[in-house]
Amino acid sequence: MSNSSNKAVVPEAKSALNRFKYEVASELGVPLSDGYNGNLTSRQNGSVGGYMVKKMIEAQEKQMAGK
Repeated sequence: MSNSSNKAVVPEAKSALNRFKYEVASELGVPLSDGYNGNLTSRQNGSVGGYMVKKMIEAQEKQMAGK
């Protein structure tokens, strides 16, 4: 049983975030597959999440700067 507290604040954004995750994984060369990814290391999985956050912050900063 999963005890995850990861709930989307905007549920409609879930599919866009999922596509973004696979896009980032592809850019980083992480072989992320649909479904179980237990064969990947914590470092690989963490790099995807970390890079996603980095790109989202960059996009928000650009938007706030009016670019």
